Amino acid sequence: MTFRSRWKRTRLDTRLALGLGALALAVFAVVGTVMATSMEEFLARRMDDQMATTQVSLKKEYDRNNGLKSSGYGWYSALYEVRDGQARPVNPEGLPDDSAPFAEVALRVVGGEEPSYGTEYLEGLGAYRLRGCQIADGVVIVSAAPMNDMTTTVRQLVLVEVAAFLLALIAFVVIGRAVLRRGLQPLSDMARTAHDITSHDLTDSARLAVRAEGGDGGAEVEELRSAFNTMLEHIDASLAARTVAEQRLRRFIADASHELRTPLTSIRGYADLFRYAAANEPGEREAHLEKLRSEAARMSVLLDDLLLLARLDSAEVETSLRVTDGDVAALAREAADAFRAARPAHPLSLSLPPGPVPLAFDPMRLRQVVDNLLTNAAVHTPPGTAVALSVSTTPRAVVVRVADSGPGIPRGDQARIFDRFYRVDDSRTRDRGGSGLGLAVVRSLVVAHGGTVSLSSDPGSTTFTVHLPHHPEGPTPRSRESNPQDR
Repeated sequence: MTFRSRWKRTRLDTRLALGLGALALAVFAVVGTVMATSMEEFLARRMDDQMATTQVSLKKEYDRNNGLKSSGYGWYSALYEVRDGQARPVNPEGLPDDSAPFAEVALRVVGGEEPSYGTEYLEGLGAYRLRGCQIADGVVIVSAAPMNDMTTTVRQLVLVEVAAFLLALIAFVVIGRAVLRRGLQPLSDMARTAHDITSHDLTDSARLAVRAEGGDGGAEVEELRSAFNTMLEHIDASLAARTVAEQRLRRFIADASHELRTPLTSIRGYADLFRYAAANEPGEREAHLEKLRSEAARMSVLLDDLLLLARLDSAEVETSLRVTDGDVAALAREAADAFRAARPAHPLSLSLPPGPVPLAFDPMRLRQVVDNLLTNAAVHTPPGTAVALSVSTTPRAVVVRVADSGPGIPRGDQARIFDRFYRVDDSRTRDRGGSGLGLAVVRSLVVAHGGTVSLSSDPGSTTFTVHLPHHPEGPTPRSRESNPQDR
């Protein structure tokens, strides 16, 4: 494993602490260098000042005695006569063996007004600070002070700085890591929450029980926690929608199989009877053939409804509707005439505006909506029950209502009345209760037109209300359908 991969696998608090430690080390190095350099320069200036003071005293002594008797501070001090570009010591017995740097300093002084300084290494003695000053014409005094004490002081300062900075750095990293780990604890809790999600079976679950809890960590962590919980809520909603959709799909497939099996079984039975009658009872062949046609037509209607719902639910860009400008009042009038002819046992009242009701719609599909609602009212109410069809307008929509005075729909069934293959009474046969697709087709077609359909029902009064907007928004019907159970 490479260093880079190991570094990536290190905990975030450790990496932050080490990063801050590296930054602190750089700061400590700069501060320590500045302190050591400043101390060294300060000691050098002090030494230069002391050497200047000493040479002033030596100059006075030279003026009194025309020579030097002491060096001061135990330093080296010597007089040099500078003639013809050469410096000759006046008292060579007091000089160290390596005295060439003294002569060089003396030569630099002659001809100038400022003293000359230099740092030289004297063989066998170490580093010395030299200062030369002209005290008379052609006479130069050169003093040399050892720098061992100054170097030792600076070295001790550096050692103390290194030790102090190392201890401070270790404490900084250790304490900083502990503080960072405590500060990042909410992130660790959220990570554990995310790991807990993997232990849940999401196959049939509609909700995740885990959430990121807590109120500490600062504004940023709280924002992350809120975003994390919002994401979990979104996952919950998605899982719930998926679970409902899968359950609806399984029930849809089972119901469709059952509904198709019934007419197929009847067709198979009547086919056997027709074959028997053809051989033994020729007079019954037409009756059995008519039954075959009837069952085939019934199955064709069921397949047409299923195909229509599939087209309305499809993700195709183009809608299956053929929208043209028409008159809703004229369509309702035609539907009422057909209902009176087919259902004479149910008196129908028709209420229309005085003039035409223009709207952009698919005539065949909207007529199917009205026919399905009227047929539903006739099938599920006893003979003699009054049925009412009305059309009205609002500033935004055309409203079509189909009402009856039958026994009503139980409240427990009203929420699912538009579900596919749903029947209020599961014991009904197709002859009495239908396939359970009529109202599902109604809602899908109304939604495809950009409208809504609603139900209000009490004992003695049931009303289906269809709102069709004058200017539906959006090009695709599927995008308007908000109930996931119909998909």
